[in-house]
Amino acid sequence: MTDPSSIQPLSEREKRLLFWASFLSLTAAGVGFAFRVAKGGEYGDAFGLTQTQIGQVFGASLWPIAVTMILFSLVVDRTGYKLPMFGAFALQAISGVGTAFASSYEMLYFSALCAGLGHGIVEAVINPVCAAVYPKEKTKWLAILHASWPAGLVLGTLMILGGDAAFGPLNWSTHALWILVPAVPYVLMFLPCRFPVDERVQAGVPFQEMLRQVGFLTAFLASGLMVYEIGNQVFTLSGSTPPEAWFTYSVVAGLVIGGAFGAAVKSLGQPLFFLMCLLMIPLATTELGTDAWIQGLMAPVLTGYELNPAMALVFSASIMLVLRMFAGSILKVASPPAMLCFSGVLSAVGLMWLSTTAGVAVFIAFALYACGQAYYWPCVLGFTSERYPQGGALTLNTVSAVGLLSVGIIGTPILGSAFDQSIQETVVKEAPALAKAASETKDVLWMSFETIVPEKAAAHLGSLAEADKAKQTAVYDDSKVQAGRDGLMFAARFPIVLFLAFGAIALYFRSRGGYKPVELAGGGGGH
Repeated sequence: MTDPSSIQPLSEREKRLLFWASFLSLTAAGVGFAFRVAKGGEYGDAFGLTQTQIGQVFGASLWPIAVTMILFSLVVDRTGYKLPMFGAFALQAISGVGTAFASSYEMLYFSALCAGLGHGIVEAVINPVCAAVYPKEKTKWLAILHASWPAGLVLGTLMILGGDAAFGPLNWSTHALWILVPAVPYVLMFLPCRFPVDERVQAGVPFQEMLRQVGFLTAFLASGLMVYEIGNQVFTLSGSTPPEAWFTYSVVAGLVIGGAFGAAVKSLGQPLFFLMCLLMIPLATTELGTDAWIQGLMAPVLTGYELNPAMALVFSASIMLVLRMFAGSILKVASPPAMLCFSGVLSAVGLMWLSTTAGVAVFIAFALYACGQAYYWPCVLGFTSERYPQGGALTLNTVSAVGLLSVGIIGTPILGSAFDQSIQETVVKEAPALAKAASETKDVLWMSFETIVPEKAAAHLGSLAEADKAKQTAVYDDSKVQAGRDGLMFAARFPIVLFLAFGAIALYFRSRGGYKPVELAGGGGGH
């Protein structure tokens, strides 16, 4: 590996080129995500896929991100940053072209898997690169960098809508190629780039010390989540059923792996960093887990204004894009913990308002919610990079990976269970015969509860006389609408937790003289 001290620092022009190439690489990931959100139903119909298979294809683009981020963090200092980014481009290009020319479910799944792996490599590289390029303003530039995700959502959605408007309804396979629009420029921009040496490496912090920042606590959390998610994928693809206590088994596996890791590096880990990783569970649930319900509420309002419901995604992503681009102005008066605390207030108020409002007021409540979630992810990344620079790429990417894993493993199932229980309660009160015929005990994580099974409900309703069928069907349909609103009110608990936790962290730093980034000694460079 090249000696960092012998290399000239990056010029301002080189820094700008590197940053905006990184920006476009995450934009490409957002474009691919927007395609799968908008066109999943269409390619599902084209190949006769079940909803489960459509979900599996979508999931294949998500679960590899977190795993790849953590694993690449352990080797990126050895490989350098440039080669992995070429690999990320190849994977993203394969995902677009492979989807466009797919002839089977397996090809769709493989292409989505490439998208997830490419996205994971992108995140594993661009986060530490950004922190190394702008070591004095990490949170500001990480926030601007992560404006590329909503930029990708907006660009991808508008290219799909614009392509259909300009050339008539295009086939879904043609839309799959839009990912190349940002992907090709970014790989060309990376060709002449020199990359910075990680801040930890510049300062001479040993690899072992990077591992010690994580220690037993976070290794237990991250490894338990990875075991659970990878196991779920194996069970799903093999057609087998996970054990009833699979979540418990995964926790035990996490304890074993985390214990071995902690013993090897002789460290419990940084307690506050572990707390930040724990807080990524409600944070990721607030930012990612509630969007489906919110967009469902927005759809009828947008339809009333003769707008495509897909514009709900453009609306929220545009707000996030603008706010992240101008994060520097807010950071002059607020520390990352303070911004996270205030974001919790906005998100909670927005969600509670959305659960009760209707008509044009939905736009205002939705905008408030979008403002709240805009700074969550970049501020956590900024805080981690500023307070734990000894952890290098590992701490920076692990905290993000825990959020990505937890939203699917913990956040979404909990929100789903709240949705199902709301339906159950309504049906029990207003249509007890339907509840008796269609109820079943369901296990989610460590919880058990009664829920209405759609197939049983359909069979029961089909056996009724017309009058009773109409009455009970109306109750069942209305219960789903109410459950969506109840789900949003339930989801507001997560940002309330964030408000309290980050408020306490902000007060903790204030009691110790104020929030200050930790600075490591060492010069700049590139390779």
